[in-house]
Amino acid sequence: MENNQLKNILTKIGETNPKYDLEKHVYKNGKLIKFIDNPSEEVQLAAVKKLGSSIQYIQNPSEKVQLAAVKKFGSSIQYIQNPSEEVQLEAVKKFGNSIQYIQNPTEKVKQLAKSKGY
Repeated sequence: MENNQLKNILTKIGETNPKYDLEKHVYKNGKLIKFIDNPSEEVQLAAVKKLGSSIQYIQNPSEKVQLAAVKKFGSSIQYIQNPSEEVQLEAVKKFGNSIQYIQNPTEKVKQLAKSKGY
């Protein structure tokens, strides 16, 4: 089933059952954020705290959201364009092998990865 079809189904459920709120379900299943247009930062944080890799469905996530994603799952950095040094460091702290996903790691990040054996 295509994403658009699934989004239409979820929207219809919400129209039929006013108690159904897709944003509330993101707190249980982070991947559902991909069906929400312009989610608030609060909803973005809920999604990545539940499932770090759900950051791949968020356009231009704030640094706060990026940090939450890599804290949950270090390899989530692969979905972040131009991560700050702080985000890079956090990803490598969580999972040293995350350095493979960083295009231009800073010297500090390289040293941290090396100290972790990568």
